[in-house]
Amino acid sequence: MRHGLARRCAQPDGVAEWRRRRLLAAGLAPDVASWVATRSRTDLHELLELIDRGCPPGLAVRILAPLEEHPPC
Repeated sequence: MRHGLARRCAQPDGVAEWRRRRLLAAGLAPDVASWVATRSRTDLHELLELIDRGCPPGLAVRILAPLEEHPPC
């Protein structure tokens, strides 16, 4: 069952790469940007808005990460 969930939450390669580039530009560390980019459950727009409002990137990721997932920050 978890394997199916992971497949549903994964992003297609082109989308994940676009998200990763946006996250890197916003100041996320490369490993964190790659982790977030592949998870569709993390709302990219909400994350970028938190960062734009002055929230440190690592904290913004932790705020928006689903409880069952742990970001590498």
